[in-house]
Amino acid sequence: MRINSEMLKEIEQYVDDLIVTESPETLTYHTIEHTESVVKNAKLIGDCENLNEDEMNILLASAWFHDTGYIKKYQGHEKESVAIAMNFLKQKGVDEDIMDLISEVIMATAFPHHPTYKIAEILCDADFMHMGDENYFQYADKLRKELKNTGTRKLSKSKFKKESVQLFRNHSFFTGYCQREFTKIKNKNLQLLQESIMKREQKKKESSKKGRNYSRGVDSMFKLTARNQINLSSIADNKSNILISLNGIIISLGLVALASRFKENPAIILPTTIFIVFSLSTIILAILSTRPYISSGKFTKKDIRQKKVNLLFFGNFYRMGLNDYEWAIEEMIDDDQYLYNTMTKDQYSLGKVLAKKYRLLRWAFNVFMTGLVVSVVAFLLVFLQL
Repeated sequence: MRINSEMLKEIEQYVDDLIVTESPETLTYHTIEHTESVVKNAKLIGDCENLNEDEMNILLASAWFHDTGYIKKYQGHEKESVAIAMNFLKQKGVDEDIMDLISEVIMATAFPHHPTYKIAEILCDADFMHMGDENYFQYADKLRKELKNTGTRKLSKSKFKKESVQLFRNHSFFTGYCQREFTKIKNKNLQLLQESIMKREQKKKESSKKGRNYSRGVDSMFKLTARNQINLSSIADNKSNILISLNGIIISLGLVALASRFKENPAIILPTTIFIVFSLSTIILAILSTRPYISSGKFTKKDIRQKKVNLLFFGNFYRMGLNDYEWAIEEMIDDDQYLYNTMTKDQYSLGKVLAKKYRLLRWAFNVFMTGLVVSVVAFLLVFLQL
């Protein structure tokens, strides 16, 4: 039995269900969207290369199955893809020679490519067409994250770019269509990669010339300063809690004890009111000293490139998506000066918040102390007159 349009629909449904339901969450690049894109690319190239109907059906079947092996294993997934494809096609009664050809076409997608059939050349080009795509860097970022998520390879952004340059140099399109349509954009992407690497290396050289190689002492200084500020903030919060609790108890007990005597001794109403007003003012100041302030929680890529955002403070990113935040963190980590500037800004911001907190706390203690003195004097005057 040969592969026809009806069987291709069955293959599409089978592969779609298989990848969607069984693919690990760690796959961010080799998703069903990638497979659908490869199938679309393969059909486009196949039409331009004048494949006949049987050749086109074999190509599309191979394209659908070529990445299904990722549900089993990451490295060496091609063999798993072949096994899944052969199991399905055997159940459908597909001819042995067609199954063998599909097996060879899928195995040919392992890089470096060594296709021996025209169909295999087309599938290899369809699978790597993103290298000649204007959105290449978006695909590359997804692939780098996938390598990290799966534990296959944990590469820094700069290291990944260097390996990508080598991949570009080792890769070549096989079909005339891809050579005509995508070589120019591919070369442009390669140039952009090389320029990005050169800029990164230039920044390192400039940083080295300026003597900006930070020692462990600098890291220790940042850690110690952060720890001290956190401890001071904790002390301030504890003192605020003491004032809030103490004055809350004083107001409750004072009202219960003294309000019942207002009819007997109307003269104590004024000192009691003074007492409660000062206690209430103390509570308000203590609450203000511990009340948190949260900013907008968003930033733009322009803010990151201009190094305006402190990514160490949650208030600047809590409304951002995880992918945007990861991208921003990677940009900061790749730039030592930006990283240390951010740490400096974070310490400065913590200091400003701490200063405001202690200023309000000092006012709270002053009000509390003044309130005690004024209230006691007022009560003494009342009782002396009585």
